[in-house]
Amino acid sequence: MGFKINACLVSVCLLALAPAVSPAFADGVGIAAPASSIIATAQSPDGQLQVDISLDGEGRAAYQVTRKGHLVIAPSRLGFVLTNGPKLDGKFTLGGMSSASHDETWEQPWGERRFVRDYYNEVRVDLVQATYDNRKMTVVFRVFDDGVGFRYELPDQAQLKQAKISEELTEFAVVDKATALWALGGELSNLEYLYKQTPLDEVSQAQTPMTIKTEDGTYIAFHEAALVDYPAMWIRRVDGQRLRTQLAPSAIGPAAVRMAPFTTPWRTMIITDNAPALLTSNIELNLNEPNKLGDVSWVKPYKYVGIWWEMHLEKSTWASGPKHGATTENTRKYMDFAARNGFRGVLVEGWNKGWDGVWYGDGKDFSFTEAYPDFDIRALSAYGLKKGVHLIGHHETGGNIAHYEDQMDDAFKLDESLGIDSVKTGYVHEFGAAQMRAADGSIFYGNTDSQQAVEHYLKNVVTAAKYHVAIDTHEPVKDTGLRRTYPNWVSREGARGQEYNAWGNPINPPEHDVNLVFTRMLSGPMDYTPGVLTLEGNKKDLLSTQAKQLALYVVLYSPIQMAADLPENYAKYPKAFQFIKDVAVDWDQSLVLNGEIGDYVTFARKDRHSDNWFLGSITDENARTLSVPLAFLTPGITYTAEIYRDGPNADLKGDARFDIVIEKQTVTSADALTLKLAPGGGEAIRFVPQGKAKK
Repeated sequence: MGFKINACLVSVCLLALAPAVSPAFADGVGIAAPASSIIATAQSPDGQLQVDISLDGEGRAAYQVTRKGHLVIAPSRLGFVLTNGPKLDGKFTLGGMSSASHDETWEQPWGERRFVRDYYNEVRVDLVQATYDNRKMTVVFRVFDDGVGFRYELPDQAQLKQAKISEELTEFAVVDKATALWALGGELSNLEYLYKQTPLDEVSQAQTPMTIKTEDGTYIAFHEAALVDYPAMWIRRVDGQRLRTQLAPSAIGPAAVRMAPFTTPWRTMIITDNAPALLTSNIELNLNEPNKLGDVSWVKPYKYVGIWWEMHLEKSTWASGPKHGATTENTRKYMDFAARNGFRGVLVEGWNKGWDGVWYGDGKDFSFTEAYPDFDIRALSAYGLKKGVHLIGHHETGGNIAHYEDQMDDAFKLDESLGIDSVKTGYVHEFGAAQMRAADGSIFYGNTDSQQAVEHYLKNVVTAAKYHVAIDTHEPVKDTGLRRTYPNWVSREGARGQEYNAWGNPINPPEHDVNLVFTRMLSGPMDYTPGVLTLEGNKKDLLSTQAKQLALYVVLYSPIQMAADLPENYAKYPKAFQFIKDVAVDWDQSLVLNGEIGDYVTFARKDRHSDNWFLGSITDENARTLSVPLAFLTPGITYTAEIYRDGPNADLKGDARFDIVIEKQTVTSADALTLKLAPGGGEAIRFVPQGKAKK
């Protein structure tokens, strides 16, 4: 599957008489409004990206984006529709303006890379509606070398103490014809749809990140950052290639209700001229606030195993009974396996009371502190800790958020007392059927992209932090970079993961993993649960080679990585399993060596805690041959490359999926490797330094 001047540091000016750019728009792009005047301009530090903010003859605010002098986002609307007052749209005049530059490098406690540069130019534009008692709204744009982030700020003002927002009018009017890679937003399965590749003008309503490629080779990824106390954003196509923000609705009133002063999340666009550059952007992270938790040395990246895949294979059950998986005896076996093979954690699902009912979308019977009689949580936690293995907690809510919040503090208090320092949460329900408690104590049903659910997810993370517990959220609200502010939010699901390969309804196609890289993975870590070396689901075989399952550990980033297959299955493939035992999870650097949306991608990552490098490369349903220079290795040092690659007969059919070659080769930074990827295949390599290279 494939996608068929050096400027001043800050350029911000008042240009009341300057006309806005009036390009020959693509069909449906542009604003049918009186002639506009540019009131402010900001450029990226390298001068290649420029944002112009304008007001038209009716006082409507808009922005446009040019790259290398070419218009990529045509004049696009800004503003809000309110239910408690006239629209924040139209009748605006310029009330003031300021600019700033920022250049800082900060350190992540864990991540894809240790150090992150935050380098941008900013313009703040204050808009005033004199007609409506001088109501004020500020729009802030930050322009980076690789994209743009902007948000709204409403100040404390007597004429609008509370904003009840029914619609956000933010638009993205894409100029050049484009192809989009996107998944449905706001539908029953929420974040778990397969991705579609269509012309941009055929998009309906999309979840973000959504990535497009224009005919001239420009790549744009649309998303948001710092989603706090506000509904999540979907993208709805208005007409042609004009897109508009669609706020997730609330079941109890307007989509968003905020007391002034407040800021909205950032609306973001990563804009590059090649696909790999999308994957090295830090825009979403940089638009979040710094760590608010203080010392987070207790947050540990790790690999884990668990009582999970066997349930998806129907070898055991979450519910109690003769096939109950979460038993003391079974958990000890997993802990012994983890200790022998260097895994820090064992996840156990189905340990707590409540699974025997109809828990899907209900969850009223779940206890988060009481274990089933055949699961001795205290003894097991102590047993594991003696072996260096931590029990990983599991809080499945069945979408009953109100019921969970009643027990949340007690649950994390129990975890802390037992040495359980990370918890996987779950919110399995049909979209729109999550149960939440309103301010008056009543229960209502809503969706997990709503403002109320967004508040809960963050409350869960902040509450866990009080007890030094890290959170891995499944059935989450999407990632928007909040791991910078709350580093105990280590991972989340938020897309179709490995479990769909067990159910087979349908299983994930070969291009799905590549599609994730250029969409979902742009937002942050994903707990995909790779490493199924048997390549067998419950219903059908996986559409993957064995080598690709190994490569996913490098390609799909998460600071926690599961070895998802059963212990007895890893015993069948000890040589391939060695890579899973060796691969790192916390990185000093991450590079993208090649890639194209929907086709293939190759990552190289350096372990933060050693001098080892790891490479992972995957492809879609098409075989590929890729040349990879090893210039990322330290010059003058020889490395042993431990290679796990598709064999000459590897394919997606039958036993050919298991054709894997495991070999070693001596290399230096001056060398290049040729990767031969089978259909649905991949390659994984560990580079171990051996000493100085011979001259």
